[in-house]
Amino acid sequence: MADRDWYDDQDYANAVERSEKAARAGWTAIAGVTGLLGLAAAAAVIAALACATGMLYVVMVATRW
Repeated sequence: MADRDWYDDQDYANAVERSEKAARAGWTAIAGVTGLLGLAAAAAVIAALACATGMLYVVMVATRW
């Protein structure tokens, strides 16, 4: 520390750079999980509609004379 000037703030700049990198990684993870949850919700809706359509088909076939 004695060989650096009193205004040398390289340690703080490195800490800021690391924290910004960690924040970017965190936001990327959040975006990825949100996207996967959206895909899962869309798949659940499609599955529910397919199930309802199948049940309607069964009822229509069963009530046909």
